[in-house]
Amino acid sequence: MSYLLALDQGTSSSRSIVFGTDGRVVAMAQREFRQIYPRPGWVEHDAEEIWQTQLATAREALATAGLQARDIRAVGITNQRETTVVWDRRSGRPIANAIVWQDRRGEASCARLRERGLEASVQDKTGLRIDAYFSATKIEWLLQNVPGARAQAEAGELAFGTIDSWLIWRLTGGRSHLTDVSNASRTMLFDIRSQRWDEALLAELAIPASMMPGVRPSIDDFGTVEPQWLGAPLTIGGVAGDQQAALFGQACWHAGMAKNTYGTGCFMLMHTGERFERSANGLITTAAAQPAGPAQYALEGSVFIGGAVVQWLRDGLRAIPSSREVQALAESVPDTDGVMLVPAFTGLGAPYWQPDARGAIVGLSRGSTLAHIARAALESIAFQSAALLQAMDRDALAGGGVPVRELRVDGGACVNDLLTQFQADLLGIPVVRPAVTETTALGAAYLAGLHSGVYAGRDELSKQWRAERVFEPAMSRDQAAQKMAQWERAVRQTTAT
Repeated sequence: MSYLLALDQGTSSSRSIVFGTDGRVVAMAQREFRQIYPRPGWVEHDAEEIWQTQLATAREALATAGLQARDIRAVGITNQRETTVVWDRRSGRPIANAIVWQDRRGEASCARLRERGLEASVQDKTGLRIDAYFSATKIEWLLQNVPGARAQAEAGELAFGTIDSWLIWRLTGGRSHLTDVSNASRTMLFDIRSQRWDEALLAELAIPASMMPGVRPSIDDFGTVEPQWLGAPLTIGGVAGDQQAALFGQACWHAGMAKNTYGTGCFMLMHTGERFERSANGLITTAAAQPAGPAQYALEGSVFIGGAVVQWLRDGLRAIPSSREVQALAESVPDTDGVMLVPAFTGLGAPYWQPDARGAIVGLSRGSTLAHIARAALESIAFQSAALLQAMDRDALAGGGVPVRELRVDGGACVNDLLTQFQADLLGIPVVRPAVTETTALGAAYLAGLHSGVYAGRDELSKQWRAERVFEPAMSRDQAAQKMAQWERAVRQTTAT
């Protein structure tokens, strides 16, 4: 039997998963790494620590599976998107900590771009709103603030990459400086229609084109892993940003199919096929994970703080000793007793796009307890996701399409039955949890498997997808509407000036 190795580099941990060709998990290893907060609104990672933890988990997963590298047909990579690494081409060392997708330090630059009237042009080219979430202003900040970086970049000595590019560079010993279309589409520098770096946007931010990686389809040859790392040369055959990889792993390959990933943030994507659609409801257009050929797109909404609110309960409030205990605490009360928690710790993403919003707990009374706050924290994840799906439905109906009929879910928090049932109640449609919830890593494995010939095509993969549980809505539509109205009032309180 052949096996596939997926490297799943996330915001709070690096993971590696060995999959059988039947899509089942054979072995998994995971290691958390440091979250660095130099100032309010700033979030950084040590790129070297990311590399070391990712390599360690790959080795551990192989050992746990009792496999050698020669048993692996191909490697797939999926990664936290937008997080920005700039490194010296000669030494291979990063010039500073990686700036994480949650980081807001580029907002002043984004405001300048908006004032110059570039919002429509940027969205038409990249599918994105002008926001510090994306990589462009992170690169600009590094070039402006790291001593000597500007001169090095102009001399062609520096390389930029999202985390996939950084891992590919390290795995291949610096021979491959590449990314895929899905990751490139998250930089705010990539024209997703022509599928090339946009010279005008690079010039606007004074980013030398020599820094940028080559862009490939998500299913392609991204280079060979050096034997010293895993014990044998292995082809990297598939790469995709984590959310596009999850869309692929959920077998959402046709227009109108949607998934939501509950990770550190929440990310909802609806495939739109080969049709580029601009959202009128606060969403963005992004490149889907794809083989060579015509461009494929998806509408996306991004929630900045999803499962991270549970980490905050654990590490900030110290309300729970471990994340897995949040459901029991939340279920110890029948409801939130009017408490609403809006986790706008780093602003609000889609569909609100309020970078200056900050977190708030509203509706507190003398009888409020940590259990009510814990339940409100879990419900905040579902509320934010419901707002995304409502925006998607409005876009779909305006374009002559139909609303989303079911939502496929994945990510760590989707195993929480309380959250998943509440999500179905708010949405009024079935929420489907797959048998394999590691769909982000599975998507990367599928991409690599298609490149290496393990699978004949996507039809074969569609037959492997199966549901573990379907959560049917149990709340009346009037009650759901009242709860969403309460949520929107709480959001307005976080953005009031």
